[in-house]
Order: sequence, then structure tokens, then C-alpha cells
Amino acid sequence: MRSILNYIRAFLGRHVSVVSMSSTDRAFNLNIENLYCEHHGWLHGWLNRKLGNATDAADLAHDTFLRLLVRQPRALGAEPRALLTHIAKGLVVDRWRRQDVERAYLETIAHLPEPEAPSPETRWLILEALHRIDAMLREMPSRVRQTFLLSQIAGCPSPQSAEHLGVSLITVKRDMRDAFIACLSVA
Repeated sequence: MRSILNYIRAFLGRHVSVVSMSSTDRAFNLNIENLYCEHHGWLHGWLNRKLGNATDAADLAHDTFLRLLVRQPRALGAEPRALLTHIAKGLVVDRWRRQDVERAYLETIAHLPEPEAPSPETRWLILEALHRIDAMLREMPSRVRQTFLLSQIAGCPSPQSAEHLGVSLITVKRDMRDAFIACLSVA
């Protein structure tokens, strides 16, 4: 526990100069340190029960406090455990999504003959790209995502997509433009 507190102090020192830090910032940093001391054990236990794995629980508890440090909410509220739980639940869901993507990819390449199987480095690069694509698709508005997937995965021409979705052809074209812009942001 002492090492993570030192890490928090080092993180704060790198990102905010103590000399230029306002009294509000100093109070926030002290609140985070106190929050960590008071609630880390509880959060780790809660995550351990949820995940059934102490190592993953420790990682996500750590990530929860890092998320707080990066976002620096001005008010931690009267119920800090509710805030920590909210952040941790989001991280758990993200981890499960990542695991689903990894599992699907590994199942797909498991059938490849050994000479055609990607190297570990290539697998990692592909998985990172798949995670970015997955995040991009989740962030798209539903209709834009549906239009994009109909076109790119199902090979559905724009007029058929418009009919299937019950929208105009120009709407499909706008949605495709938005989807391609989102794709470019991932590249």
C-alpha cells in the first residue's frame, strides 16, 4: 500500500507543480490520498468478490484511483464509495468487453495452421487494433453503427440499407460519412 501512495504522490508531482498548485488542488490531492487510504481495501475486496480474482481486482482498484487522478472531479461527494463503485463498474465492463474481443480473436486464429498463425507481437498489435475498433463502434450512435455494419460487414448497398433501416438514402450517406470519420480517428 505504501508504494501506491508514493506512486500517487509522484503522479501528482509530475502533473501539477506544488508551487503553482492552488489550495483547492492541494485539498483535492489530499482528499484522493485519504480516499485511497480509507477505501482501497474495501474496493479491492468488492472487486475481488465480483471478479473472483485477486490480481485482476488489484489492477482494477489501482485503475479506479488513477481514473480519479486523471479526471480530477472537483467534488468527491458525500458518498465516495458510490463514486468508486461507479468508476470500478465501468472498468469491469471494459475488461469484460476486452476479454470477449480477445477470446473471439483467439478462437478465430486457433484454427490456423501453425505456419500461418501470427506471432505474439502481431497478435498483440491486432488485438490493440480490435480494441480500438470495438471502442469506436460502441461510441457511434446506434443508427450510424447499424448503417456502417450493414455496409461494411453485410455488404448491403446504400439503397438497401436505407430501406432496411427505414430512412432516406441521404441519411444513409450522412451516416456512412460520420462512420468513416470515426474510422479515421482510430487510424
